Amino acid sequence: MIIDKESKKGAKKEPKRSRKRTEKKPKRSRKGAEKGAEKYFLKDTSINEKNKGKEVKTMQFDTLQKDMIAAMKARDKARKDAISSLVSDVKKAAIDAGTRDDIKDELVDQVILKSLKTAKEQLDSCPAERTDLKEEYQFRYDVIKEYAPQMMGEDEIKKFLNDNFAEVIASKNKGQIMKEVMPALKGKADGKLINNIVAELCK
Repeated sequence: MIIDKESKKGAKKEPKRSRKRTEKKPKRSRKGAEKGAEKYFLKDTSINEKNKGKEVKTMQFDTLQKDMIAAMKARDKARKDAISSLVSDVKKAAIDAGTRDDIKDELVDQVILKSLKTAKEQLDSCPAERTDLKEEYQFRYDVIKEYAPQMMGEDEIKKFLNDNFAEVIASKNKGQIMKEVMPALKGKADGKLINNIVAELCK
């Protein structure tokens, strides 16, 4: 009986589990959630894991992300979705190019122009009777166009070609001319317009 009492007494001395382990974590407020979302969307433009404190010099990409967050906070779903698709496309293109931590404005412009072209094709191919879809596609096109770079006009292209490619233009070899001028004008002028101008210069 003595042994039983001692064991029973010893059992009472077992350390109690800390309350800290069973305490429930406080729920995040909506304001806290919004701050968390903002931190997530801006992580690529402020600090990266390898280079803490180093800002990514991509102001246009910053603008896209900040506008996306603004649309999200304003509960403007249509606008947020349109800008969000641009942000995703830019990130994907940057990863493919190996420049995820240093996204250049030129890359952003190229992605936006490509998205604008796709949106225009989508709008043009939409059946006239589908007014609901047409309105959706038109809105998406208008939002993307806000961020698209201003394209060079016909006179600007001609001046650029004459100032920088006079020698190759003198050869009247359209294929060679296009091969040299297209990389220089990529994302700055419409390809069809360049082609027409080069064809005229080769006459």
